[in-house]
Amino acid sequence: MAVINGSSRENGNTDALTQKALDGIQYTSFYLKKHKINPIDDQRHDVGGFDKVDDDYEELINQILQHDVLIFATPVYWYGMSGVMKNFVDRLSQSLRDEKLNFKERMSNKKAYVITVGGDSPRIKALSLIQQFQYIFDFLGTEFVGYLIGEANAPQDILSDPKSLGDALSFNKVLSKYTEE
Repeated sequence: MAVINGSSRENGNTDALTQKALDGIQYTSFYLKKHKINPIDDQRHDVGGFDKVDDDYEELINQILQHDVLIFATPVYWYGMSGVMKNFVDRLSQSLRDEKLNFKERMSNKKAYVITVGGDSPRIKALSLIQQFQYIFDFLGTEFVGYLIGEANAPQDILSDPKSLGDALSFNKVLSKYTEE
């Protein structure tokens, strides 16, 4: 199980809710902000494909692909995913063109979840973010199994929200089944 963490703040609400949802479960965290992931020019339709980019993306995606369950954790930023998460997702286009990576086939064997936290009625306003991930996973052939939306604003507010914590506990029970297999 891998967590692809798109938060720009360490120990923020998204991280805290993710940790609650994964309490007692073994997983690997990939904090995107700790990696250099450059934007790319869109060369999907160029004969030669994408130019090589000197950053951490290729190594990072190879590590992530070793996991069967992927959890995309991002705060709600301006009613969408964080910038660092969006930059990572944009780079998936490059992976799709990499014939030796066999990316789409490998992604079709994975299960995906989303954990997100926002402060402005996220259980309603973050649904477009959830839908965006649904479309991404549909395109990749990845099974989108579920999502968790927490509500918090200031750092660590999530730890005082009984609804978010209760939802994280339920989410934990669902995710725990992967450790039993």
